This record gives sequence, C-alpha cells and structure tokens, in this order.
Amino acid sequence: MPSISKRGGKVPMSPFRKLIPFADKAKAAGKHVYHLNIGQPDIETPAYALQKVRETTFKILEYSPAEGIASYRRKLADYYRKFGIEAQANEIIVTTGASEAILFAMLACLDPGDEVIVPEPFYANYNGFAQIADVHIRPITSYIDTGFALPDVEAFESVIGPRTRAILITNPSNPTGTFYSREVLEGLGSLARNYGIFLFADEVYRDFCYDGNEFFSILNIPGIEEHAILIDSISKRYSACGARVGSIVTRNQQVLGAVLRYAKLRLSPPGFGQILAEATLEMEDTYINEVRDEYRRRRDVVYGRLSRMQGVVSYRPGGAFYCFAKFPVDSAEHFCQWLLEEFEHQGATVMLSPGEGFYATPGLGVDEVRLAYVLNCHDLDAAMDCLEVALKEYPYKKQATQAATTGPAARRPAPGPAF
Repeated sequence: MPSISKRGGKVPMSPFRKLIPFADKAKAAGKHVYHLNIGQPDIETPAYALQKVRETTFKILEYSPAEGIASYRRKLADYYRKFGIEAQANEIIVTTGASEAILFAMLACLDPGDEVIVPEPFYANYNGFAQIADVHIRPITSYIDTGFALPDVEAFESVIGPRTRAILITNPSNPTGTFYSREVLEGLGSLARNYGIFLFADEVYRDFCYDGNEFFSILNIPGIEEHAILIDSISKRYSACGARVGSIVTRNQQVLGAVLRYAKLRLSPPGFGQILAEATLEMEDTYINEVRDEYRRRRDVVYGRLSRMQGVVSYRPGGAFYCFAKFPVDSAEHFCQWLLEEFEHQGATVMLSPGEGFYATPGLGVDEVRLAYVLNCHDLDAAMDCLEVALKEYPYKKQATQAATTGPAARRPAPGPAF
C-alpha cells in the first residue's frame, strides 16, 4: 500500500478540535457539553444578510472574479474608513476566509526555509499554514502574569536572523484576547521598516475592543506602506464562520500581484459568501454595537468567575472573545479530556482547548487552557459552575508549592527554536 507524504504525516493537530471524539462520546452518553473550545459564536448571523442570499435569482452560480466581486471590495474599503484606514478597492483581494489570506501572504512573501516571528501563545493554525508554506515560526513568548502583553521591541529584535522575513501578530489576539496599543504597533512598524521585513496583522477582531481601547490598524502606521499586510475576515464580526470570506489588504503592489496569481489558481472566492458579506456592509452599526456589548458582558462573567476560583490565574482580556487561564493541574490536556470522559455536574460538562497547542516553545502552556466565551451569559455561568466543581474534584492537582516554583516568572525560557 502506498504511504502518504512526510509532509502529510506532519500536519499539526488543531488544539481546539482534537478532543471532539471525547465530546461526541460524552454527548452520546447523555451529557450536555458546554463548548468553550472553539470560536463559534452563538450570536445569530444578521437576518438582513441571510435574506439577501435567499433573494438571489440567478440561474447559474458563476465564478466570481479571482480578486472578489468589485462592488463588495468597494464597500469593504468604505468599512475600513470607519477606522481611519484609507484602502482602495484595488488594494483588496477577497479570500476564502482569513485562513487562505494568511496562507497566501506567507506564500507570496516568504521563501521555503524563511522565518516569521510570532508572539506566543498564537492562533494554533498558524503552525499548519507555516508547514504548508514550508516556512518556520520563530516564537517570542508572552506571559499570563502580564495579561500576555506584547514583549518589547528589543525582544523582537533579538530574534531577528538572516532568514527572518516577517512578523505576524493578531490584534486583538486570538487566543488571549490581549489588545495591542498604537504605541506598541508603531514600535513593530519601525522594526519592520529598519530591517526590511513584512509586518502581517490578523485584524479580524477589530470590532471587539473593550474598556475604551481604541483600535489602531497597522495600515495607519506611516512609512511602512510596503511592509504592512492586513488579514481580515467576516467570520467573527458577523457570526458568519461558514461564509468563508476574508481578505488581504496591502499597498504593496508586488505582494498584490503575487497574491492575485495564487487567487487565480484557486479560481474564485465563495459566491454566496460574498453576497452575504456585501449585505452586512449595507447595515447600520446597531448590530455590531450590540454584539460588542454582549461579548463585553460575557467577558465580565468569565473573568469574574475565574478570578474567584482557588488556584486559577487569569486576567481581564481587552478584546476579541477569548482568554487564557492557568489551572492548578499537572496537565491541562489530561484535565480537558477528563472533563469529557469522567466528569459531570448536574448532567453537564465543559469543553476547553488545552493551552500547550498554542505555543511553539516546548514545555509552555502545559497547565493553561484557552476559553472562548461564545455562549450566552446564562450558559457561561453554568459552564463556570461545572469548571469550579471539576477543579475541586480533579484528582491530579498541582501542589501549591510546585505551582509557586513553576509559574511564568520562574520558568521563562530563552526564545524558543524555530521549527
């Protein structure tokens, strides 16, 4: 029998999907599972946008232009201007979700063996995109005791090497919910300009910033017009994960040309998805404002409950709808599996994402989890009830003295190796 490729055998497992078989068994056994493991919101997709899709009357669903429907790209440029981003329609290429945008950016800007610096913990699928593009992630570690604040510019500069071609950030962050300020971003912009490298920014959560945090895009940093590559998606903004519509935005004409060649090879971004996406841009801001307020309330529920759980370390996220927590357990992965296989509280349990899968540096995140607060406040409270009881009943607890000597401040390693 023929064997698969070495590349195919090395595809990394998604940390927010790897426990699905255990969740399925739990459900089959009659347990209710509260899903906090994946960023699939329970917010309804805008009815207006769905209706626009239903009203389509064409008899042939043709290929759209490889770069996306022109009217949608024009409206998308108008949307960006709400954030002070001056982008023209011809500087936007529509992609099949942000996933394809990230992959196209890596393929267009990096050669095999090149490196991209990424603060960890990071969106775990970056590992997979890097593997497909045959490039290496060079992690730079942030820590839960600072709310995963971005390391200073000097820390980034210290890991720049001869194969470094880009820095990649997510703002606000998935998986940590950390918000990056204008000053921090301008520091990275200066670094990109001085070293002649790209600055990629995954900005899909820009509409979800809290506590007076004002979003600032890398496209607004002066002097890095040729360096800045913006990644975007409608998936989380309008709770339309299945539409699979994202975009790349840049003023670098060479990058646009290379990305467009990849876009032509895959022929067309989703047709119905673009119709829905364009409809969302015809709506008033009421929808997005209400959704932002709802996520802020959910953030407060999760943070409030975590902060009162004995032995748990967390922080108040400044954006997106994720947070990390450090638990008093030996292995978060084992704990997450135990929750599904052996635990229940009032007929229910909770599904989380083990934190280790969001790091590239070996040994980090082993006692951490990512929580996605994508459920309504009532269900979040019930999920936190389950979690609080589970932490008390879990038999493999980390001893208090051990936790004190293995916390983030005590175990900070040198920047991890590229892989």
